[in-house]
Amino acid sequence: MTGFAFRPRRAIGHLRAADPALAEIIDAVGPFRMELKASRSLFGALAEAIVYQQLSNKAAATIYSRVEALYPRATDGFTPRHILKTPDERLRGCGLSRAKVLAVQDLARRVASGELPTLEQAQALDDAALIERLVQVRGIGRWSAEMFLMFRLGRPDVLPLDDYSLRKAYAKAFRRRALPSPQVLERAGEKWRPYRTVASWYLWRTLETAAVGP
Repeated sequence: MTGFAFRPRRAIGHLRAADPALAEIIDAVGPFRMELKASRSLFGALAEAIVYQQLSNKAAATIYSRVEALYPRATDGFTPRHILKTPDERLRGCGLSRAKVLAVQDLARRVASGELPTLEQAQALDDAALIERLVQVRGIGRWSAEMFLMFRLGRPDVLPLDDYSLRKAYAKAFRRRALPSPQVLERAGEKWRPYRTVASWYLWRTLETAAVGP
C-alpha cells in the first residue's frame, strides 16, 4: 500500500494493543483497504473537493467533467489561470452554484498568488499548520481540509470530529444509544493516537455491515 505517510501494518498493531474493543472491530472488518485519491496538484484536489460538496458522487462527477471540458487543451488538468480567465456564467453553465463559483475563484486566486502551498510544500507541513492554511479558502472548512489530509496526503492521525458518519459509526460500533458529541469522540480517540486516521476508516466500515462491534 503506497502513498501513506505511515505503515498500515504498524498502525493496526498499535490500535489492537491500545483498544481491545477496536481490535474486535478490526477483526470483523478485515484488512485495511483505504485508498488514496491521486492528486496532480493541491489546486486540483481542492477544486474537486469544492465541486463535490453536498452532491452525490454521480452528480458531482458530471459537473466536474463539464468544467474540465471547458479546457480541452489542459491535458494535466485546468489551472488557477484557467479559472480566473473564465466568465462566471460559463462556470455556472457547468452546473456550479454561485457559491461554488466564488469558492473555486477564491481558491484559484490564493494559489496563483502563492498564498497556498504547493502539493509538495503541503507534504512538509504538519496537520494543524496545513489545516489552518486551507480553511482560509472560501468553501473549504475544517472537514474538507481533514478529508484532504486523510484521503489525498495519507496522513496517519486525523480524527474528523464533525463528521456525522463517523459519530454514527462510533455509536453503532460501541453500542451507544446516542451519537457522541465531538468532545466525547475526541476523548475516546485519544487512545488511538497516532493512528486516528486508521481507526476512523475502520469505524466508517462498520456502517457497511450488519453487525460489527465489540
